[in-house]
Amino acid sequence: MQVEVLNTQGKKTGRTVELPEDIFGIEPNNHVIYLAVKQYLAAQRQGTHKVKTRAEVKGASRKLHRQKGTGGSRKGNIRNPLYKGGGTIFGPKPHAYDIKLNRKVKDLAKISALAHKAKENAIVVVEDIKLDAPKTKTFVDILGKLNVADKKSMFITPEYNDNLQLSIRNVPSVLGVLLSDINTYDIVNSEVLVLTESAAKIFGEEEKAEA
Repeated sequence: MQVEVLNTQGKKTGRTVELPEDIFGIEPNNHVIYLAVKQYLAAQRQGTHKVKTRAEVKGASRKLHRQKGTGGSRKGNIRNPLYKGGGTIFGPKPHAYDIKLNRKVKDLAKISALAHKAKENAIVVVEDIKLDAPKTKTFVDILGKLNVADKKSMFITPEYNDNLQLSIRNVPSVLGVLLSDINTYDIVNSEVLVLTESAAKIFGEEEKAEA
C-alpha cells in the first residue's frame, strides 16, 4: 500500500512509503477488536469498591435481648444487616477486572484496527518534524496544513522527542505515542492516524525483515 509523504505545509514531497499489505490490507476482524477494546477498558478499572460486612461495621456484639419470652422476633447484635447501620450482605469486594487475551488475538486486533484506518483513508504520513523548542502553536499550524486540526488524531513517532512531545501534549485532540506503544483502543478511538515518515518506514522494514 503506497502512501504519499506530505511536508509540514501539507504539500506532496514526491516521496512515498510502502505500508505492508498484510497489516494495512487485510480484512479486519471486528470481533477481536471488540475483545481487545473490552480488555483495555476493563484494565482501566481500579476495582477498589468495597462495603463493610457485619463483622466490620461499628457496633457492639452483645445480643439485643434474650432469645425467648419477649414476644418479639429473635435478634442478634446491632450490626445485623437487617438494621440501619448494619453490615451489608453480599456487597462488592475489591477485585481485578483483567481479561486474559492471547498474544495472537491482541496482535490481530491491532492489525485489524490499522486495516480499518487504511480502508477509511484515515492515514496521513508527514515528513519528520524537527522543533528547536516546544512550540504548540507551530505544531497546531502543521495539523491545520495537514487538514487534521479539527479531528481526533493519534500522532505516531518512532522514538521520543522532548520538543515534539511537549508540543503535542498541549493539544487536547491529539494523542502523541511511540510506534512501539500503539494499542488497539487508541487506534479505534482516533479519527485519523498521523505517522512521521520514519515511523511509516519502520512498518515496511519490519515486513522485509520477516520475509
